[in-house]
Amino acid sequence: MKQQKYTKQFAEFLDLALRMFKTAEAEALLVYVDGAPDWEAIKKKSKSCPIIVAADKEKYLAGAEEFGINTVVVELEESPILERLTHALVESVAADLLGTGARVVAIYSGFEEGRIDTLSFIRLEEHLGRLTSRDLRQLETSVPLETLKLVVDLAVDIGRDGREGKPVGTMFVVGDQRKVLANSAPTGFDPIKGYSRKERNISDPRVREGLREVAQLDGAFVIAPDGTVEAACRLIDVSSASVTLSKGLGTRHWAGAAISKKTKAISIVVSESNGTVRIFQDGEVKLRIEPYRRAMKWKDLDFDNVGNVE
Repeated sequence: MKQQKYTKQFAEFLDLALRMFKTAEAEALLVYVDGAPDWEAIKKKSKSCPIIVAADKEKYLAGAEEFGINTVVVELEESPILERLTHALVESVAADLLGTGARVVAIYSGFEEGRIDTLSFIRLEEHLGRLTSRDLRQLETSVPLETLKLVVDLAVDIGRDGREGKPVGTMFVVGDQRKVLANSAPTGFDPIKGYSRKERNISDPRVREGLREVAQLDGAFVIAPDGTVEAACRLIDVSSASVTLSKGLGTRHWAGAAISKKTKAISIVVSESNGTVRIFQDGEVKLRIEPYRRAMKWKDLDFDNVGNVE
């Protein structure tokens, strides 16, 4: 197994991070590793400091629990390090390891893989735009939590970033797929038709990226509880007469509310106008997520003024 050596430089950066943690009154220290680290050395150095270790592969994190260290698997090995860090922070919020307004000190390999060489101070804004597992558990549904998290994360990404700088509105209908398909119709070409179930499962990052492209087209995605995308570009054909929504919401929201009332499915609707994500169940908005529209605020450490964090 690939190892993350606990070098003198690693130890020095950990010392700097702990000093900043104390000065900035941070809530956690995030260490992003490129291999299996020396858990005993990290725990001994960090002492009582709340620490989260993130990695691209689950096997790199084996043994962390024995030392009481929280871990996060990212699985974005080919992505830029800042994107992986952002994902690690989001997953930490989703796992209730961090609050949405937390201050976090992070150390990672910013320039050379396998060599801890960068330290950043990160403020997570009040509206990070991600749900916690506790929020999703409020929904009484047979859809597995992991599937809901994947779909919600994808919806928030679309609401925040759009596609190529342009805002995108779309809808995901998750669960009770047979009834959803029976109460919807194709808008025309279905871009996912002909692919195997494995090639249509949102647990695969490549599938999620493909859905971001397809989201620009009209219609809804229909997703099974196991995460398989059953159809795309579907026109919801259900009367919204029994649904009551706030003024200003468009036809996509009415359709999402109506199909969630007609079936046992959960609808996740992204607003094209402002990127807000609304989760519908039984014809009502159960959860609302404002997009985290501003870029993550990364603040690299000034080595000459380690105590100056503002």
